[in-house]
Amino acid sequence: MRINKTILIGMIFILFAGLIFLTDAFTPIIRPITYLFLMGSSKGKDIIFFGLLGLFLILSQLIKKDVDMSKYLKVSIVLGTVLLISGIFLEVLFRMQMGIGLNTVFCSMTNGMSSTSILHTHLLKSILGAVLSKIMGPFVQSGINTGVGLYAYLPSFAFLVILLIPILFATIVLASQNRPWFTNFLIAFFSSCLIIGIIDGGMFATPSYVGIFGLYLVYRNGYYLNYILGILLNDKKLLECNELNPPIYRKQDLGHIRYIFNRLGIYMLVGLVILLRFTIAFAGAEPDYYTVEIVDISDDVDFGDIPITHINNTTYHVDSSYNEMQLINDLKIPLNNSCEYYTVSWNIYSYLE
Repeated sequence: MRINKTILIGMIFILFAGLIFLTDAFTPIIRPITYLFLMGSSKGKDIIFFGLLGLFLILSQLIKKDVDMSKYLKVSIVLGTVLLISGIFLEVLFRMQMGIGLNTVFCSMTNGMSSTSILHTHLLKSILGAVLSKIMGPFVQSGINTGVGLYAYLPSFAFLVILLIPILFATIVLASQNRPWFTNFLIAFFSSCLIIGIIDGGMFATPSYVGIFGLYLVYRNGYYLNYILGILLNDKKLLECNELNPPIYRKQDLGHIRYIFNRLGIYMLVGLVILLRFTIAFAGAEPDYYTVEIVDISDDVDFGDIPITHINNTTYHVDSSYNEMQLINDLKIPLNNSCEYYTVSWNIYSYLE
């Protein structure tokens, strides 16, 4: 394998991921950037992102045989979509089995606090965490929340879903072969976001949006992105390579409206999915107060300054002026080793104050 610029850049990204794991010196620099597309970036997400980005760039240079990269990119988009939908399906099934509401955040207190909800699921993360923890032990759990506390509540067949992840990885590698360097970088970037979104967040998470719609953008408009950049940089090699792979719809005799739809349909789809996300969040919100259900709570729990307005057995009502995320995090302190799990109702309005 001849080491070219793409491979060299990929190696640099992987080395950078290793440095992030070993030290927090780069956190103040990279966190404000990765936060924008990784939705609340953390050390674990940053490590995985730069590691995957570098790995995808390196693997994009390995296969020199002619493959139908457009077909494999389409397959990658379909597999990614299936995985995102599967995460939501498991959330619904898990909640039906547990008898808890769909519009709640479930927080397991086993093996550390792990939370999940339909709007931000960690169920697939818990499956991977359980598998990797058995293989690599404390190395995986060092400073990284693997969500293993959720695994015990999942149906036994749930682990089969994550078998699609290595298949997705392989199709992404095949989709990035023999492409211009800019498209390779875009596929590597969006694929890294997608895999992180699948594992941590699910269908309604920011990295999932960036990943799945980014890949679809490359599938539909990658040719035009390369063309624009090639003109701006006066990169003749990029333009020549780009002309070898024009989009399928460019070769077809399409009407003007249908041609524009092929070019711009992706942006309308993004808007619809974002609208769906907020519609679900507002429809399931409980703005008057938070309903907190606590299972197997100890008798000596001190909730401190948390504004509890009503108690009925294991059901607690908390003042709605409390921020939802702050409440979830504050509850884990008094409830640590003092209950099996607790649930908190949604209140998206608390983020708007």
